[in-house]
Amino acid sequence: MTSAAPHLIVFANEKGGTGKSTTCVHTAVALAAQSVSVALIDLDHRQRTSARYLENRAETARRRGTDLPTPSYAVYAGDSTAGLNEAIAQAASNAQVVIIDTPGRDDPMARYAAAAANTLVTPMNDSFVDFDLIGQVDPENFKVKRLSFYSELMWETRKTRAKADGASIDWVLLRNRLHHMEARNQKRVGDALTELARRVGFRVIPGLSERVIFRELFPSGLTLLDRGHLGELGVSHLAARQELREMIAGLALPMLSGARPKQSAA
Repeated sequence: MTSAAPHLIVFANEKGGTGKSTTCVHTAVALAAQSVSVALIDLDHRQRTSARYLENRAETARRRGTDLPTPSYAVYAGDSTAGLNEAIAQAASNAQVVIIDTPGRDDPMARYAAAAANTLVTPMNDSFVDFDLIGQVDPENFKVKRLSFYSELMWETRKTRAKADGASIDWVLLRNRLHHMEARNQKRVGDALTELARRVGFRVIPGLSERVIFRELFPSGLTLLDRGHLGELGVSHLAARQELREMIAGLALPMLSGARPKQSAA
């Protein structure tokens, strides 16, 4: 990684189906909408979910003859760190922020990207099935018994990074699919996350609920931030938009402190 690299945000989770690409793309678009120059690199060259979303977005803008704040994007299909460094450097030449979406599996390029991150975001669904990736709990009292392999990996990664260049990785655990009604299981997961956060050093912020609207927008590449392009919004849509805004605020990205919102053309 070069010293000239911009802020690097990496979305990583070795488990699939956690909303990783959805939150990744929405973060990229939200930054672009606030006049932050953003480049996205999709490391999942087989599914290409993030890249496909932005391709759909570009096509919608072309078809409607309008301007949609859109990050630049590329797919990296190589298997060398030198090649990934080159892709990041190329993206960084015109961007304040480079966002990397990683595959939902163990992948050497994903591990390398995570080690280079300034902000590391791990989305997880709000259940003990997903929690098992980072920690194991006692089945009787739901207290954390031990770290799981991913927490140990990230712990060692952050220590190695600190020793190498003195930089700290802001590790953010993003709780997706939170239910609106407080449930006993949700509280247990929350308590376990709080306990594990103290031991491992990540932050926990709320993500996106299970809302159909986020999946329905994929073919058009639109997001809930694209005012004037979505038609009349219902109460659930407005609530989802607020969730998205709170998620972006919770990431506490330094480049947003002086950013000005950029509205899409109607």
